[in-house]
Amino acid sequence: MSYELVKAHLNLYAVLQNLEELVVHDNQMKDFVKDWNLSIQFYVPGGPKAFIVFKDGKCTVGRGVKRCASILLFFVSPAQLNKMFDGKGNPMLLRGFTKIGFLLKKFPVLTDRLAYYLKPTDELLKDSNYLELNTRFTLATAAFAAREIALHDPIGKLVCGHIRKGAVQLVVKPEGPGAYLQFDENGIDVKKGFAQRPMAVMEMKGMKEANAFLNGKVDGFTAIVKGDVAIKGQTSMLDSLSLVLDRVPEYLS
Repeated sequence: MSYELVKAHLNLYAVLQNLEELVVHDNQMKDFVKDWNLSIQFYVPGGPKAFIVFKDGKCTVGRGVKRCASILLFFVSPAQLNKMFDGKGNPMLLRGFTKIGFLLKKFPVLTDRLAYYLKPTDELLKDSNYLELNTRFTLATAAFAAREIALHDPIGKLVCGHIRKGAVQLVVKPEGPGAYLQFDENGIDVKKGFAQRPMAVMEMKGMKEANAFLNGKVDGFTAIVKGDVAIKGQTSMLDSLSLVLDRVPEYLS
C-alpha cells in the first residue's frame, strides 16, 4: 500500500474521530455546533471513506458511506485528501451546494480548533485544560492510527502479523482517558474506553506524565524507569504495539 494511501487512512480514521470529543470537552465548540443538523461524507474511490454527523449538539464520526449525506466531498486520490488535511488543497463538492457557506465559514472553525489542540507548544501546555485535551486527543489518535498502520503499513503488518489474540489497553491514571486495541481472528478493532479483560496494559501515571510520553518528550525506557509509565501483562504485545506506534510520525507530523 502506498504512503499516500496509508496516510489517508490515518487522516480519516485516526485524526477525524477527535471531533467527537472536541465538541464534548471544549465548551466553546460545544456551543458552536449545538444547532447543526447535517452530515458530511468524505469519499476517496478505492480508498478510505468516512462521514461526520452533527445532530442534537453531538458529533459522530463513522467509517464507510452514509446514504444521503447532506454534503459529499469527493477526492480523486488519497493524495488530494491528504493535501486538504495539510491545508494545501480542496475536495470536489458533489452534493450540498447550498452548504458552501457552512463549508467555507463554519466547518473550518471546528477543524482549526482541533488542529490547535493537536499541535501543542510548550507555552500552550502550561495551561492544564489545554494539556488535558491535547493528551486525550493524542492518546486517541495514537490508538486509532496504530490500527491503520498494523493493517496497511508494510512494517506494521509484519510486526503485528503474529501478535496474540486479546486486548491491549492504553490508559492515563487514575480515571482515564483510555483506549484499547482488540486483536482477534476477525482482525483489529480499536475503541475508546476500557477493555474488560486486557491481555496487556500500558498505564501512564497522570496527565502531565502521559503528555510528555505521548508527545515524545521522554522515551519509553526513561518513562518506565521513572515510574511515569507502567506495563503489565503480555509485554510482547506491548513491544509490538510500541513498534507500530513508532511508525505514526512517519505519516502524521
